Formats: sequence, C-alpha cells, structure tokens
Amino acid sequence: MNARTLPILAALVLASTAGIAQAADTASAQPVPTYHYGMPLHVGKVLSLTEPATLDCQVVTADMKYIDDQTGKPAELAYRKLSDACSYQN
Repeated sequence: MNARTLPILAALVLASTAGIAQAADTASAQPVPTYHYGMPLHVGKVLSLTEPATLDCQVVTADMKYIDDQTGKPAELAYRKLSDACSYQN
C-alpha cells in the first residue's frame, strides 16, 4: 500500500461513519407537533422563530423553538401564519 492511500482511506472511513451517525440521529427525531386552536401552550422563553423564505404573500408553516415553563425542557411547535412578505406588500 502506498503512503498516500492510507490517509485517504482513513478519511473515507471517518466520513462514512459521520454520515451514518447523522442519518441515525435524524431518523430518531420526533415529529414536530402542529398548533391547533385551543391547544394549551406552556412557553417560558422563546428561543427562535423560523419560517421558509418567500417573496409572495401566502400562508406558510413556521416553527417555534422554546423552553417549556412546566418541564424546563426545550420544545418545538409548528404553526401556520402569513409570511413576512405580506407586511411589505400593499
């Protein structure tokens, strides 16, 4: 075996191991619950609000990551809202 092939082989093995670990992590993720009217919310602190970028005024599914005030653990919730583009259009 050539002296160059050993580091390349080691890099490929490490890259494939990292890919397998990442795939296993995303497969075990719980589905994000979607807000419905009347659902009790226990939001202690909002960590982030994200939504897909769009240039059109339309309804989008946004995500909120927050700290649950009852358990103290991070939680996530999906909800429907008008996109931010609506505030810039007449």
